[in-house]
Amino acid sequence: MTATNRQWRLIERPRGMVGVEHFGYREQPPPAPADGEILVRTLYVSFDPAMRAFLHDRPSYVPPQPVGEVMRASAIAQVLESRHASFKPGQLVLGGFGWQDYAAVNASRGVMKLSTRHRPTDYMSVLGMTGLTAYFGLLEVGVPRAGDTVVISGAAGATGSTAVQISRIIGCRTIGIAGGPEKARWTVQALGADAAIDYKSEDVGRRLGDLCPEGVDVYFDNVGGGTLEAVLGRMKLHGRIPVCGMISTYNDEQPAPGPSNLFELVSRRIRMQGFLVIDFASRFSEGRSALERWLDAGQLKAFVDVQEGFENIPRTFLRIFSGANFGKQTLKVADPPLEVVE
Repeated sequence: MTATNRQWRLIERPRGMVGVEHFGYREQPPPAPADGEILVRTLYVSFDPAMRAFLHDRPSYVPPQPVGEVMRASAIAQVLESRHASFKPGQLVLGGFGWQDYAAVNASRGVMKLSTRHRPTDYMSVLGMTGLTAYFGLLEVGVPRAGDTVVISGAAGATGSTAVQISRIIGCRTIGIAGGPEKARWTVQALGADAAIDYKSEDVGRRLGDLCPEGVDVYFDNVGGGTLEAVLGRMKLHGRIPVCGMISTYNDEQPAPGPSNLFELVSRRIRMQGFLVIDFASRFSEGRSALERWLDAGQLKAFVDVQEGFENIPRTFLRIFSGANFGKQTLKVADPPLEVVE
């Protein structure tokens, strides 16, 4: 193969806000697959807020991103060569292929074949980890019941936009919190929320008091910080708070002080629980079947923000911290070079 393998690597750990200067462009020859491996061509790259947390040099649920190596990321790719009996050239796959054109990976570790029934990007959004995170986090950790009042922060983002739709599907009164009037309108008009709060121009606590005079049953938290503090003060007795992420703090150089009203957890007997989607790995097929059923019925929609151009990968990563994306943030690298096969 005479092609060039373009790569973006982490060259410096950010202190504070991540920027394009923390990544460096490199070119190498494409790798050759060994026994048990497949060689893939990247088509779409996924961007997730948690990727920023992995840039810190401290323990987490996965090891920190090593400086000098290709930036880790989930990606959709096409198999070009296979030295694994279960994969063949032309198949579309999803795996941790990173910010590069080509990758040779062990096909037995975390590589999923994609069906051609749906758009490839659907498997990054509502049928992928994003959708599964919203599904299990809301239904299994939040445990909402029909008629409950559910509040979801980061409502116009990848996980939040799916959680809003699931909340409406199961019959909950759903309020989204998003940044800016356009995103607040979109949360109501496109996602079907009953109401939305623009945290950039509105007092979240006061608006929740207006919209939820009897309190909040379930708060799906994607952002942490001041929004978490505001919602804590509006929770009902025995309310539930599934904590999915805290994007408002990921770029802080120093840890910000926690909410000042955590005693509400005691006085209102609130259950606040962090979770990872991998906690439910044994049930992924169950969750994906439900999501696919809703998608096929038109009850659930996949909202994907697709940027283009390999050179724009670092800038596209920054979009999720400026709030520029609507739904799942991805970037298209290339069209499939081979005929797509199942």
